Amino acid sequence: MSFSSNVKSELAHHFGEARHCQISEIAALLNMCGDYVPLAQNFCVKIHTENVTVARKCFTLLKKTFNIECEIQVRRNQQLNKKRAYTLLLDGAEDAVQKALLATGLMTKEKQVALGAQIDPLVVSSVCCKRAYIRGAFLAAGSVSDPEKTYHLEFVANQQSYAQQLIALINSFDMDAKMVKRKEQFVVYLKEGEQIVDLLNIMGAHVALMEMENVRIIKDMRNNVNRKVNCETANLNKTIAASVKQLEDIQLLQQTVGFDTLPKALEEIAQARMAFPEASLKELGEMMDPPVGKSGVNHRLRKISEMAENLREGMVRSDDQ
Repeated sequence: MSFSSNVKSELAHHFGEARHCQISEIAALLNMCGDYVPLAQNFCVKIHTENVTVARKCFTLLKKTFNIECEIQVRRNQQLNKKRAYTLLLDGAEDAVQKALLATGLMTKEKQVALGAQIDPLVVSSVCCKRAYIRGAFLAAGSVSDPEKTYHLEFVANQQSYAQQLIALINSFDMDAKMVKRKEQFVVYLKEGEQIVDLLNIMGAHVALMEMENVRIIKDMRNNVNRKVNCETANLNKTIAASVKQLEDIQLLQQTVGFDTLPKALEEIAQARMAFPEASLKELGEMMDPPVGKSGVNHRLRKISEMAENLREGMVRSDDQ
């Protein structure tokens, strides 16, 4: 199973204790994967999902909360690798179905039904109900990427106004959810690993939360090690490049003016650098008599470099003449 499937499986077994929280979760499920089908005498509401655990939870919530017995239809989607699709039918003019739609804010007193259009403020008036609603929305139309690969959690909505309301609901928990249009749908998403962990906690997916946190810790450690290795490699490359340049300057002086013309301090450091080309500045300084600090060694080598550059400029001018 994918990480996203594991999250949904965990959330499918999470039931709010209070009836108002169960109503909030049902409202999200109906809003995001429900269809209203008007009939001549009554009406029919269908809940569509391809996840059997989500279908089972819808069935259980409706039974426990409103005592509604749903008919479940199962079919295979020939275009999606014969994956099963589940449809729960809330059928007819039963008072229980109408009460459920009224309680979830999806039916007006005039019996006008609107699914996927808005979030009734009364349904998410308390913090626990907001958590339940977001949990239901994720079960209905959410997904989360494998944290080993990338950090991305999203909800897919059919209407922009509804997506904006969902963003406001999620961001009421100090999140930074954003929206993007994808074809004819509107995607509400989070891309920060820390915020995804927080949202898993809000929805009640604590096992998945711990799994993701473990992955994040390992990835952070790996990234820190890589950064340190890269930094040390860069410093080593700089040291090697500087050493090569110093040796070139010293060899030029030796071949042209000779070490005898150099001040004793410069001759001493030049001899040491030629004898120990891989030594650090600190190590070169400790070879001096008396010992010299890193800044002192660097100053002497810089003087040698200046002398070599002057020699090169003189050679260029001679060639030009």
